[in-house]
Amino acid sequence: MNPDCLKLTCYFGERHRTPGGFVADQLLDIFGRAELATSIMMRGVEGFGFKHHLRTDASLTLSEDLPAAAVAVDLRPRIEAVLDEVLALPAIGLTTLERARLVTGPVLAPPPDDPTEATRLTVYLGRQDRVGAVPAFVAVCRLLQEQGIAGATVLLGVDGTVRGRRQRARFFSRNADVPMMVLAVGPDDRVAQVLPALSRMLLRPLLTLERVRICKQDGQLFAAPQKIPATDQRGRALFHKLSIFTNEDATRHGQPIHRAVTRALRAGGARGSTTLRGVWGFHDGRPPQGDRPFQLGRHVPTLTVVVDTPDRVDRIFPIVDEFTRDRGLVISELVPAARVRTVTGYWGELELADHRW
Repeated sequence: MNPDCLKLTCYFGERHRTPGGFVADQLLDIFGRAELATSIMMRGVEGFGFKHHLRTDASLTLSEDLPAAAVAVDLRPRIEAVLDEVLALPAIGLTTLERARLVTGPVLAPPPDDPTEATRLTVYLGRQDRVGAVPAFVAVCRLLQEQGIAGATVLLGVDGTVRGRRQRARFFSRNADVPMMVLAVGPDDRVAQVLPALSRMLLRPLLTLERVRICKQDGQLFAAPQKIPATDQRGRALFHKLSIFTNEDATRHGQPIHRAVTRALRAGGARGSTTLRGVWGFHDGRPPQGDRPFQLGRHVPTLTVVVDTPDRVDRIFPIVDEFTRDRGLVISELVPAARVRTVTGYWGELELADHRW
């Protein structure tokens, strides 16, 4: 395990362009030239940004420029080497930099003192990776649930790098190596116990670990988001992230939770949010499930992400709490660096702040 690893995430509009082409293509070109260990670009289904314009696939008019997110992970010097190129791209609404641990072998972690403190485990896979006769993402989710992990969501990419090699989805192709990732959340000791089994199960496992807090699970409130100051001791800005895991068929006030909470966050003063639709996963005590042929209705997981200043997250958490009263998994975490697009330019910088919670 290498502790000096960074995760770079960019949020933008899928159709945003520069004179050189689409921002999405240029961003992944940068990751590909740098041969980053892993990166993945995902299309969102709903969201809004600094102008508060709602973009959603529920409306033909509003779906012309859906949100997108690109994630890249590698050792710290390799991520820092691409930052100038990434920041030179216009029209990226939000760029964040987070610390992570890159797993290169079995890891043992002590049980947490506080059961609300947990680990997010991310497993990076190829679309056609298999474990025996079963798709790898299905086998991974099955193992995670058997080991008592709180929830997992599988997100499918349309572009990215896999161990430094660019892989892009194409129409007339098997797209065997186009990346996907499994996001799982569970107590530290449960995650530690599952790592050796994942290492044995997967041919070339690529995993990361990040510290999070479980705020809600199955509608039960465990803890409010941790209190984070506006800046660290050196005056560098700190940010706070909420992640809301639910299902497309889970509703609140007659609407799917992810759509209802997006509109409530927009009305409640959040600067932005992005919702991604998964293809498989589990939480709320259900067995792993996802899209199947000939089914009535969709049972796929969704993930809504909000990144904002600590004070603003404190104000909007009651909105999230209300819309996940009966269902859903909510986690919070510290974001040590972010650059946010505003009406007049950009605010924040990608210099990592130091703060322990």
